This record gives sequence, structure tokens and C-alpha cells, in this order.
Amino acid sequence: MTSDRLIAIVRCPDCGGVLDRPAAGGQTAPGGAGVTCRGCGRAFAAAGGYIDLRPLAAFGETTKYVEEALHADARHETVSPPLLSAAIRNDMLRAMLAPSAADRVVDLGCGSGRALVWNGDWGAYRVGVDVSPHFAREAEAGVDLVLGDLRKLPIASGSFTRAFSLDVAEHLTRESLASMLAEAHRVLATGGTLFLYTHARRNSPLAAGLRFVNWLARGLDRVGLISLNQERLRKSDHINPMADIDDFRRIAAEAGFRVARLRYYTPLIGAVVENLVVRLAEGVMARRAARRLARSGEAETAGDAAPLREARLEAKRRIERRGSAYTALRALTWLMKIDILLFSRIETGPFFALLVAEPGPRA
Repeated sequence: MTSDRLIAIVRCPDCGGVLDRPAAGGQTAPGGAGVTCRGCGRAFAAAGGYIDLRPLAAFGETTKYVEEALHADARHETVSPPLLSAAIRNDMLRAMLAPSAADRVVDLGCGSGRALVWNGDWGAYRVGVDVSPHFAREAEAGVDLVLGDLRKLPIASGSFTRAFSLDVAEHLTRESLASMLAEAHRVLATGGTLFLYTHARRNSPLAAGLRFVNWLARGLDRVGLISLNQERLRKSDHINPMADIDDFRRIAAEAGFRVARLRYYTPLIGAVVENLVVRLAEGVMARRAARRLARSGEAETAGDAAPLREARLEAKRRIERRGSAYTALRALTWLMKIDILLFSRIETGPFFALLVAEPGPRA
């Protein structure tokens, strides 16, 4: 959606000008009703549940998330309940950021917008920003969404009291990460907090267990029992610009943040569950889907990725019915939480951080 409250805080990404909804008969952007910049006169489309505020001069560095191939299974179109590692991230977000109804919260790199949908019970005003328009229907209907670049946020300074960013920073170069954090500091009020989940390159010795599980998964992929194609595409632009936690503290401080809290995440049980157990079940479902497509005569036209897409969509439908599949995944999610209980104090690459915006320039 595109509310009047959103229009009041968004700004032109090119000149920083205030944006207005056009008067009757006034200029609108191609593709539907939108807003127009008072400064430079540029018109921006606001159709399809979000407003497009990408700058005219695009950044050379882009994420794989904008590519259609990453969304071929269409799972982003609707929001399922938080399960497995998504539930771990969301639980940590809720515990560490802990917004109230009086807060104004922005999700930087919101993806489908699912975290904003999951946390509607905060009662806070919520906005999602992402560079790719692959938003879920529930997010488009219930949350203010902005199509924009995190390195040049089209948002007025000091507009939010809380912010979060999940699985974004590892996709950025060091320069882009610095820009993203500086922009996050700018749009946060002094004393506002930013929750991050991301990775540094330096791992603890416990990571050897993860490497072993991933080695097993690659072996299963080679013999055709599971498929890691989507996972490889999703991680193909992981840059991991931070060397270690001390390096992260330096980058955060340069952007105007103080690190208030850190928790680490070594998903040993999680890797077994998601990379082996869930993938094997998905593989079984994909082979069944392939046989159905072959019997119906659709196999030749559907393409190689169709069985996996059908399997993932069927899994999503089963989860949404809250039947036995959902119950099993809930049980596995609780099992995965043991990783947090056992290892969250051991410094390693993946981590959750709560940053506080220190006083500084927000022009």
C-alpha cells in the first residue's frame, strides 16, 4: 500500500525534494497514479502495492535478488508462517529490537516483506524498502512498501525510531555496506536502534561441522537426491566484506553507530535440518512432481526446474493448511533453537547485532 503517512516521509532519490500526490488532472508517472517531486518535477509510479523511488542513476553493483531466476518457484508471492531458520531470525529480531506501538520501523532490504507481515502485532508503523519488486501480496496489502536502493534511501532524515536488516549486508561490498549503514543512521532518530543479521568471514572452530554438513549436501546434490541450484544462485553474490567482529565494530562506528549487543549463530543442528533433512524431503516431492508432469505430458514444455518449483509450492500449501507438515516443521524449528542456547556466546561468522544511532549529522 502507499499511505499518506508514507508520502509525508519519502523524498526524491535524485534531488531530495518533497513528494506530492498529483492534483486532479495533474502529472502522473507511467504505469499508474503516483507522486511528483516538488524540486525536480520527476514523477514516480505508485501502483501494484508499492511506490517506485529508485534513483535515475543506478548503482553498478546489484544483488542477485533482482533476478527473475531466483524467484522462479514463486514462493515470495504469499507469506507462510515463520519456520526453521526464518523463525530463528524472527525470534531474535523480536527479542533484540523489541519495538512498541509508538515506534516507526523500517525493514532495510525487506525482500517479500514477510518479516513485516509476521510482526504486525507490534502495532508500530512499518515500512519496507527493497531494490527488487518481488513483494508478497500480504505485504502489498498491509504494509507501506518502497522500491528503492539502500545506499540512497528516498526517506527524510530521522523518520524512524527502529530499523532492521536481515541477510543483506553480506551481499554488499565494503563501500556499499558503509553507504547503507550511513543511510540507516541518517533515517533513524538519535538513539534509534538498528538490528542486523549478517556474517563476518572469520568463523569459530565449530564451523568445521557446518562445512561437513555442506559437503554431505553437495554429495547428495551430485547424485540427484537433492537440488542446491537455488541455494547456489542465492549465495553466488555473497561478498562478506567484514573480516571479523572487530572489523564490524569499526564499520558501524564510522557510520555513527554503537554496538549495544551481539549474539552469534552457529547452526549445527540447523544445517542438518535444513541442508539435509528438508532438502531430502523436498527431493522426494520433486521426483513425485516430475512423474506427475510426465504422465500429463507437460514435462517437455515445463522445463528442468518445474518439478522443484511444484514441490516447493506444494510444501507451501501444506504448511498453510497447518496440518502434519506444519507440525513437523514446528518441531524441527524448536530443535534448531538449541543452536542458540548452546553456541550464541561463541564468537563466529554469522551474528545478530543491535546498534544504537549516536548523535551525528543527518543532513
